Amino acid sequence: MSYQFLSFDVSDRIATITVNRPDKLNALNDATIAELGVAIDEANARDDVGAVLLTGAGRAFVAGADISELESQSPLEAQRRARAGQVIFRRFETSPKPTIAAINGFALGGGCELAMACHMRIASEKAKLGQPEAKLGIVPGYGGTQRLPRLIGRGAALRLLLTGDMIDAAEAHRLGLVDQVTTPDELITTVRAVLTSMLANAPLAIAGCIEAVNRGQDVPLEEGCTIESDFFGLLSSTADMKEGMRAFLEKRPPHFTGR
Repeated sequence: MSYQFLSFDVSDRIATITVNRPDKLNALNDATIAELGVAIDEANARDDVGAVLLTGAGRAFVAGADISELESQSPLEAQRRARAGQVIFRRFETSPKPTIAAINGFALGGGCELAMACHMRIASEKAKLGQPEAKLGIVPGYGGTQRLPRLIGRGAALRLLLTGDMIDAAEAHRLGLVDQVTTPDELITTVRAVLTSMLANAPLAIAGCIEAVNRGQDVPLEEGCTIESDFFGLLSSTADMKEGMRAFLEKRPPHFTGR
């Protein structure tokens, strides 16, 4: 389909979703968030897509929410807007196809929250990240207070949330907010290389790993291990499991079909 505020391109089984409002530093208005939901659904539904690269046009990944929409919202409108964004961001987090945020510039507020909803984050050396909502008299609305402490710990998360400070890519990497830092010129190439290495593996196994991690991270270890053993058993019934084992024994590359 066509998009107004995004671009969607597929090459070598990787769908590149680019937030494309560079004149607004890719700020997330309601329409852009809705299109992000359509885009991740399209990526998940297409047989020619096995992974997703999410980035921004120009000098920002996403510089935050569109303040012009938030300024006049009522409490009920604010709650509904936050919930709608949370639901869409959760689709990135629960996608069975690996999704990496290529953070090319500012990732602030809703942009940082969008990046955190992806399975991994790789940042340019020029990237700046933060949750400055307290400076605007609000709290993050798209999962920031929940995902940030899960990624970097309670104390570090509260420092960023309560000061509203921006941090650079190196500090974000030190804290664990981003997984890798590259030069600006190498960012997209690096992300595509990581996704390509993932795409060499069995699609059902990839989806199983993602779901097991998502479901297991907030339950007791014993329950998480049960989730894992269920997937271990389920995947042992697949053709890809048989192909992977056979290829290993025969010392050849496997040919996975997603079945």
